[in-house]
Amino acid sequence: MRFPADRTGGRGRLRAVLAALTVAAATVLGPGSGAVAAPVTVTNGTQFTDTTGAVVHAHGGGVLKVDNYYYWFGENRNPDNTFRAVSVYRSADLRTWEFRNNVLTQSSAAELQRANIERPKVIYNAGTGRFVMWMHKENGSDYNEARAAVASSATVDGAYTYHGSFRPLGQHMSRDITLYNDNGTAYMISAANENRDLHIYRLTSDYLDVAGLVGNFWAGATREAPAMFKRGSTYFLLTSAATGWSPNQARYATASSISGPWSGWTDVGNGTTFNSQPAFVLPIQGTSTTSYLYLGDRWAGAWGGPVNDSQYVWLPITFPTATSMSLTWYPSVTVDTATGTVTGSSPTSYRVTARHSGRVLDVMDGSTANNAEVKQWSWNGGGNQRWEFQDAGGGWYRLVNANSGKCLDVANASTADGANIIQYTCGSGANQQWQWAATGGWFQLRARHSGKCLDVVNAGTGDGADVQQLTCGSGTNQQWSRTQS
Repeated sequence: MRFPADRTGGRGRLRAVLAALTVAAATVLGPGSGAVAAPVTVTNGTQFTDTTGAVVHAHGGGVLKVDNYYYWFGENRNPDNTFRAVSVYRSADLRTWEFRNNVLTQSSAAELQRANIERPKVIYNAGTGRFVMWMHKENGSDYNEARAAVASSATVDGAYTYHGSFRPLGQHMSRDITLYNDNGTAYMISAANENRDLHIYRLTSDYLDVAGLVGNFWAGATREAPAMFKRGSTYFLLTSAATGWSPNQARYATASSISGPWSGWTDVGNGTTFNSQPAFVLPIQGTSTTSYLYLGDRWAGAWGGPVNDSQYVWLPITFPTATSMSLTWYPSVTVDTATGTVTGSSPTSYRVTARHSGRVLDVMDGSTANNAEVKQWSWNGGGNQRWEFQDAGGGWYRLVNANSGKCLDVANASTADGANIIQYTCGSGANQQWQWAATGGWFQLRARHSGKCLDVVNAGTGDGADVQQLTCGSGTNQQWSRTQS
């Protein structure tokens, strides 16, 4: 795919103590301790935070389980989207993430001082006792290098020694990348030939170099963002199309052997993969079953933001047959790493009713498009009239439309009276965050960025009356209720 807050003083120390207690309560610290993590719920389409409250930067990443912990490696970028670090976090339950280290940084090697490092993946080499990271490396200004890079460490979350970058076999371009360890034989899969091809390579026994090209099974298919996993006797390779930051239709291929023959491509999920791109598929093996969790990135570049504003989409993968897979959208996912179960759940949705008219917030014509108008309308039970109040932290909410999955948004982040209210792809902007503020038995919806209230224009009482933001007052056209629907 192309292109933390200070904690000082007494309150910072208190938060740190509480965070440590949270981690201790969630799991018995220390590998090999037999820790059992409780089930947790992960909210999709959000930025995750670690045990200190800082945003988790593991974009384009991969996960490796070591003893009782899952270690999540990923991209941590500078504001200009260049490489800052490969950061690693660990968790026993896949929600309570503890920052461990920036294992690779700009100071790790001269060529990393101005670079792009993307899609880091780590596997363990039992023969050498080292953890080996592969990644896509560019020069920080364009995408002409198309090189693979390698680093390794004696400990999973220690400093990684950078071994350099190269084109596989001295000739092939290498962009989006993943690794797969097949019972000790390791493979690297990367997009080649300006992303037109997708190569599978076998690695050397130390995992630090390419031993040979297994095959170019999909020449001309233009696929990227590969994620490989095996279920039963079937290998799956999940990919996206190459459309820059914009999300697209994910597709997968299958085989009974990594060396092929491989199938053609089959669509999975919806046309935008629920506004995400594949990063990794994580098998979660527990006492009851083994589940497979899709880890996707919702890239902020799609709405003009920097990479570090990107969000995460995690979904359970289901398997209609031994050689097919399915993805269904769920706003949240419950993960039980002890039993190995992963289940999706739908949130509570509400109709939001204006006090003065008795009409509800409605996305006009059931549109799923960005910039679709939000007005008031008589209640009819449609998904375009149902809203999830999604916790954005700090007492703020994003109102997510059940029909479109898009957010209630003040157009262009305007702070002016009369600014229009629309739906738009959910992001991290304060113009999509609302306070549900009590006022005499009813509630006002106050926009975080402007402090202004959701208002029915001119206190209109009819169907189709427009909705805007306006300086908060005492009018009943700014007072709302919510009813579970």
